[in-house]
Amino acid sequence: MEKYLAIAEILAYVRHNRTPLTVLPPDAVPHDEADGYRVQDALHNLLSPDFGLQVGYKIGCTSAVMQQYLGISHPCAGGLYMGGVHTAGTSLRYNDYVHVGVECEIAVQFANDLMPSGEPFTADDVATAIDAYHPAIEIVDDRYADWRSMDAPTLIADDFFAAGCVLGVPVARGKAPDLLSVIGRAVVNGTEVGRGNGADVLGHPHHALAWLANHLAARGKILRAGDFVLTGSLVQTAWLNAGDHVRMELLGLGSVEVDFKS
Repeated sequence: MEKYLAIAEILAYVRHNRTPLTVLPPDAVPHDEADGYRVQDALHNLLSPDFGLQVGYKIGCTSAVMQQYLGISHPCAGGLYMGGVHTAGTSLRYNDYVHVGVECEIAVQFANDLMPSGEPFTADDVATAIDAYHPAIEIVDDRYADWRSMDAPTLIADDFFAAGCVLGVPVARGKAPDLLSVIGRAVVNGTEVGRGNGADVLGHPHHALAWLANHLAARGKILRAGDFVLTGSLVQTAWLNAGDHVRMELLGLGSVEVDFKS
């Protein structure tokens, strides 16, 4: 619809020009979260020519620390684009973002499509479709003059802070540890800035994946073979300065690093 496209065009302009969004015009504010996801769909169509095809999803607000930090008590989803998926050890330009931050995550890649059966997806359903897990850094971008003034529908419309990810070496599902025992450490310039574990993600990261699968099914979409999903941060977002070095360590899954050069 024209309304959703008009909002998406504003958000795409911010993304392309790295101009912090102050406030959406009153007639361009998503009415509710369902409206926000409709705008997000329109935004994906606008961004794909420059950012690459959508290759998966991020799930936000799956841990208590992030729900409290953002003041949102339930998971929210955003898109991942091919151009924003990086390999471990890369260097990224700090000035390619408005205000870049990082989060410590367990990522998955799916081996098979998850086709709806008429019953809600469970954690066991999604587990059988997983190919591998990755230690991951989610890259988030505060694209707002004051993100605290933005409501959940607007954040959802704008991919819920998503700006990409850095993926470490994959660990095959059959060789992965019990995710409940995975301890994640966020380290910036050699200093630990956060710590959490797999149980912090809705009790188990597979619960977050089941939420996403059901959320997509309700919108006529599915998780497909090859899709990457960031299951949610184990720690509170760490906002960065130019030149910062980031390392995320996930016990049993490995580690992943990235530099944000000035």
